[in-house]
Amino acid sequence: MIEAIGSGLAQLLQWETLGLMVVGILVGFLVGVLPGLGGAVAIALLLPFTFVMEPVQGLAFLLSMWIVTTTSGDITSVLFGIPGEATSAAAVLDGYPMTKRGQGGRALAMVLMSSAVGIVFGAVVLGLFVTIIRPLVLLIGPPEFFMLALVGLSFVVSLAGKSPGKGLIMVALGLLVSYIGIDPTYGVARFDFGQLYLWSGIALVPVVVGLFGGAEVLQLMLSRSSIAAPSLGGAKLSGVRAGLAVPFRHWWLMIRTSAIGVAVGLLPGLGGTVAQWIAYGHARQTSKDPEKFGKGADDGLIAAGAVGVAKDAGSLIPTIAFGIPSGAATAVLLGGFLILGINPGKEMLEDKLDVTFSMAWTVIIAGLLGIVLALLLARPLAALTKINGAVMTPVLLLFLIVGAYTASSNWGDLFVMLGSAALGVVCLRWDWPRVPFLLALVLGPLIEQYLNLSLTIFGAEWLVRPGVLILAVVVLGVVGFGIRFARKQGESDAAPVGVGTRVIRTLGKKK
Repeated sequence: MIEAIGSGLAQLLQWETLGLMVVGILVGFLVGVLPGLGGAVAIALLLPFTFVMEPVQGLAFLLSMWIVTTTSGDITSVLFGIPGEATSAAAVLDGYPMTKRGQGGRALAMVLMSSAVGIVFGAVVLGLFVTIIRPLVLLIGPPEFFMLALVGLSFVVSLAGKSPGKGLIMVALGLLVSYIGIDPTYGVARFDFGQLYLWSGIALVPVVVGLFGGAEVLQLMLSRSSIAAPSLGGAKLSGVRAGLAVPFRHWWLMIRTSAIGVAVGLLPGLGGTVAQWIAYGHARQTSKDPEKFGKGADDGLIAAGAVGVAKDAGSLIPTIAFGIPSGAATAVLLGGFLILGINPGKEMLEDKLDVTFSMAWTVIIAGLLGIVLALLLARPLAALTKINGAVMTPVLLLFLIVGAYTASSNWGDLFVMLGSAALGVVCLRWDWPRVPFLLALVLGPLIEQYLNLSLTIFGAEWLVRPGVLILAVVVLGVVGFGIRFARKQGESDAAPVGVGTRVIRTLGKKK
């Protein structure tokens, strides 16, 4: 194994392979900054170029592009409130409020540095466990996947803040929207309203782009000011160097959320969108200042950054070990394996172990180089947030349109994006949480799919499986902790409003 580790690194450090990696990094950076495209689209578009490449070269080219796409997606999330990918939406919640306070450089440095830790953690886990994870993954069946989806949904209690009732209403709305389309069991159209477009369901990308990015752009347009107020720093960007040190004050949080990313990533079907909200919810539950979340909390942004590439590294494990992709990007990457003449399973775990370890090295090297590139461009990128909103709004609207349309090249996605933007504005105006809606939209189809499979295969016996019982306890614990957390937060908010404060407010109103 040690020889394979060294051989994988040596093959990767050859000049031709490094050149292809640099090209992949640049392409991934551009794709990540453009909302809606995503790593899966980039890999699919550039897959034909790998026909003439050696296995290590082709994997370095494709992997570096995918990893950097995830990292650079956080840039637009933090600076403009527009998620570069659906898996970057959590970075909007705390990164964008920092930018509006004139701390765009600090926020960008924080999310990139925490992402660097997640990169290294994920690559190390990939290298260590790719050969021993096989028996563990085979123990997980549809009932356990169903319960894992419920675990993710249970975090909605803490993500809703001090209004669990509003959070549950948004969950119900998200679940209702997620079931639009063809019923997977009976093949009957649901909530299609006679529209052929709705048969395939509501696409995730236009919803994410509209709910977070569209809402913020509309607010910017109405405010007629820049994203970051000129009084909070003018055109000069500062705080990048200070932001690089902040994540290390929360090193234990970075490790925990990176571990969450790897754990969720290696489970086929859940995906990075679920991982980011589980990690974000965990960070909020364990924070000393949970009331700051959604307003510019350091630990919220750090959790969102650390989980990003860590879940990508985790998703490579079942792809390599079983040929089972965890999501769209790894499914396309699996096609790249076959083009390059590599067969997942025994061949990659034994005969071509050096190629497998070259992938772990690629994750580390390409990920860190992508972060260096982002940091070098931090000042000019963050300076864009000082431009007047009247100038920035048309450009950002173009980004939104491109991001929504390129998801499936269907004009219906633009209407979904506009509707999601309107919903986002309503949520911001009347203080309703957006995250529970998005989380339910992602998990709804998974819950239905795995519940049907569990009932079909096991009947009612799946309810007494050991893994199901353990995860049920986890769900109850998360919900109980979240309710207690919401009550505490409500009490802390109400505590300062004593009799004296009420009298002063009453007099002020009368005056």
